[in-house]
Amino acid sequence: MTNLLPAITGSNVIYGMGMTMSYEQLLIDQEIVKMTRRILQGIPVNKDTLALDVIKAVGPAGNYLAQSHTMKYMRQELSTTNLINRRMRESWEKAGSKRIDQVANEQARDILENYKVTPLPDDVKKRIHDIVVEGEEEAEELARFNAKKNL
Repeated sequence: MTNLLPAITGSNVIYGMGMTMSYEQLLIDQEIVKMTRRILQGIPVNKDTLALDVIKAVGPAGNYLAQSHTMKYMRQELSTTNLINRRMRESWEKAGSKRIDQVANEQARDILENYKVTPLPDDVKKRIHDIVVEGEEEAEELARFNAKKNL
């Protein structure tokens, strides 16, 4: 979670994801980045999200979890993950008690075995080609300039 503080301060370059060259770690890091992005969205504070009418209706000892307002915002605000298991321990044990690295390994193997590349649209391919050609032309021009300068 060391990416959280630079992200909160506005850094636009945060690196290190998957640095161990581990597919499993890359997928775990992806989950962390996803959670960090959710944090960066912030929490909206307005008349509806404050829910003062719900607070008045339910009262200090009431059940807020049973309120449709709570469920609506809980689902909207909840950070979902593919690898982190948030089930109760009994459910986790019934599902095989897999650690996060084991789940990540299974997911990585599935991706490697089954991922189908979606081809880029022709206009995107052409734009990429044009950028490469432009870069090569600039490099050649710079090389000619440097060659003349060194004469």
